[in-house]
Amino acid sequence: MNQRPLSPHLQVYRLPLTAILSIIHRATGVFLVAGVILLVVCLMAVAEGAQQYATVQSFLRSHLGRLFLWSWLYALFFHLCHGVRHLIWDTGHGFCRATLNRYAFLELAASVVLTSLVLVLTLFQA
Repeated sequence: MNQRPLSPHLQVYRLPLTAILSIIHRATGVFLVAGVILLVVCLMAVAEGAQQYATVQSFLRSHLGRLFLWSWLYALFFHLCHGVRHLIWDTGHGFCRATLNRYAFLELAASVVLTSLVLVLTLFQA
């Protein structure tokens, strides 16, 4: 008798790279909303006065705040690159398996390069 499961599940089925990137795209979208909420908090702190603004600035300058900002920036660039890939798909191109994986790796590389470029530009600005 066959002991294999009737349908694939996460312990057996290996998700393709495009599926993993689709899940990450959704997660980065949620994370971008968290960044917008932080922006609203910053604007509210400016409206409240110098003491509240200083409190928000001290958080943003902390290690946790900087980690959040750089993660948010990466999420922004990843979300952008994934959106460009969807625009390419909307034209009807890039659906063969080799192209799917090549664009997926290109998307990951582009988001890392863009984030690194901003990092380098901010380091040389100071």
